[in-house]
Amino acid sequence: MKLSQEEVEHIAKLARLRLNPEEKEKYSSQLSNILNYMEKLQTVNTTKVEPTSQVTGLTNIMREDEIIESGIADELIAGAPVQSNGYIKIPKIFENK
Repeated sequence: MKLSQEEVEHIAKLARLRLNPEEKEKYSSQLSNILNYMEKLQTVNTTKVEPTSQVTGLTNIMREDEIIESGIADELIAGAPVQSNGYIKIPKIFENK
């Protein structure tokens, strides 16, 4: 499936990308190759293949969050240019109006 110049420009616009003519040609070719490969994959018989989201068998290891005192908080705060009541003080970014 060969993408047209207009289709590439439309995709670039949706992605908020500014492409020069060389990039449009390059990406047109690359995206067309990807779509061709996806068409080829669609012909594979997967009727006896179970859906899966993880093929390696890895699972996430979940644990409860726990607070562990590092013992360096006072040192870090002492090294800050401005501090107040045990906290690092930084300039405001937004002001209430």
